[in-house]
Amino acid sequence: MSASLRRVAAIMVKEVLQIVRDPSSILIGVILPIFLTLLSGFSTNLDIDHVSIGLVLEDSSPEARDLAASFTATKYFSVRVAHDRRVFAKDMISGKVRGLVVIPQTFSRDLAQAGASVPFQVIADGSEPNTAQFLQNYAQGVWLSWMQVRAEGKGEQFAQPVRLIPRTWYNQELVSLNSLLPGGMAINLTLIGALLTALVVAREWERGTMEAMLATPVGPLEMLAGKLAPYFLLGMGAMLICLGITLVVFGVPFRGSILALLAVSAVFMVSALGLGLFISSVARNQFVAAQAAILAAFLPAYFLSGYVFEPSGMPWPIELLSRIIAARYYVSCLKTLFLVGDAWALLLPNMGGMALIALVLLGLTLKNTARTVA
Repeated sequence: MSASLRRVAAIMVKEVLQIVRDPSSILIGVILPIFLTLLSGFSTNLDIDHVSIGLVLEDSSPEARDLAASFTATKYFSVRVAHDRRVFAKDMISGKVRGLVVIPQTFSRDLAQAGASVPFQVIADGSEPNTAQFLQNYAQGVWLSWMQVRAEGKGEQFAQPVRLIPRTWYNQELVSLNSLLPGGMAINLTLIGALLTALVVAREWERGTMEAMLATPVGPLEMLAGKLAPYFLLGMGAMLICLGITLVVFGVPFRGSILALLAVSAVFMVSALGLGLFISSVARNQFVAAQAAILAAFLPAYFLSGYVFEPSGMPWPIELLSRIIAARYYVSCLKTLFLVGDAWALLLPNMGGMALIALVLLGLTLKNTARTVA
């Protein structure tokens, strides 16, 4: 083994011992990914059911009561029935009720005249736009289903104005967790990789041990390789933990191969660790490094990666900024692997983007370290 490789191996052993002896490294590298993945899975869910609504039954006709029964029978609504909308006024203000379905006194009369139009009113709480949209759309769906059943009961043909037959690829059940949890892995690994290396290396700058090591025959490149390797393995282990929880606990489908996931994650982990090393080489203070890791890694990854908000819908300067965020490319790769499979035509360009970002960050880190040695 050459002297250079022996020095790199010695630094790696030193870093491994430091990880094992440092409770904060175990906390960030092992406990944090478990906590964040479970928290994301149980709290981040855009699928809505049992929405609390008030059903105002002003008409007591058989048709009105039958329609009311259709609303109370569905699992998507938790229905409270009253005969006056004023009963729900305070509950609407407090948020205990997310909307009202008002079947007016003229319902049975309007029904005979309206045909396929809706002779009742839907009032939604606009402070929760997603829930309000769901309430309005599903109320329309309940109405059309009820009209069809009613027509069949009379032996008539119900002529629905427009009939859509939707088809969904990749996430056929439209389960939001199938899209959100893979993207959440990118957010978790961004925080773990950047925060862990930023804190650990900044601590060495604070204590002066980094300058002492750079005074030895160890060069900046050897130092960088020796420090990067143990945290790279720790980060890949955290990725496998997140993957296991995502598949076993939440049942998210995975249609790609493990080898492709390892290859994509390896490139991303180098970029995340490179960002942490760069932050530590500039800040050289644990408190400043931690704040910088949150601002430069976690927040951009959360808002600009496509985890929740699609970059193509952002203003063009923000969308352009998102192109220098490695998590954007990793989120795209993860969604492809989980929902589509090994689509290398999509994976390879994203891996190239992450590799370029990693090279830039590692190059800047080497430049700062070399300047310190000089």
